[in-house]
Amino acid sequence: MRILAPLMLALAATACGSVEYRDTNAAVDADPLCASQPDRPNEPVSERCKRQTSTSYTLGKPKEAPLDLSGKSRREEDPR
Repeated sequence: MRILAPLMLALAATACGSVEYRDTNAAVDADPLCASQPDRPNEPVSERCKRQTSTSYTLGKPKEAPLDLSGKSRREEDPR
């Protein structure tokens, strides 16, 4: 019974936000200009060749455009 309260709190917290994970390792591996890495420590590395991982957490629902279910295309609505 003691496990139920923290479990419910954790489930409620995950439903109120979103987590985004970013990783640049695959892009660095695919870039031919990043094939030669510096040999010595503290040697500068190009910004496009830096390996970075980041995670961001946002509370609330993500702001997205509303889904259009009217069946009309944008070209019909916008006469240009």
